[in-house]
Amino acid sequence: MRKRDLERRMRKLAKEYGVSVRSTEGGNHTKWHAGSEAMPVPRHSEVNERTAKGILEDWESILAEVAKEQEEQ
Repeated sequence: MRKRDLERRMRKLAKEYGVSVRSTEGGNHTKWHAGSEAMPVPRHSEVNERTAKGILEDWESILAEVAKEQEEQ
């Protein structure tokens, strides 16, 4: 999967959950932040499909947790 497609899906998920996100550049990864949680994304133009699937699953669970925390406040 192309990195930009993965990032597009990550932004779309964040929008669906109503969570604001930001990203920072690290050594070999871009870190996507939602609340106090961070998800590292490899900085390659192509990301392995299984890796991308795992990132999206983890990202969605992070977003669900952050959205729940925001509702409680």
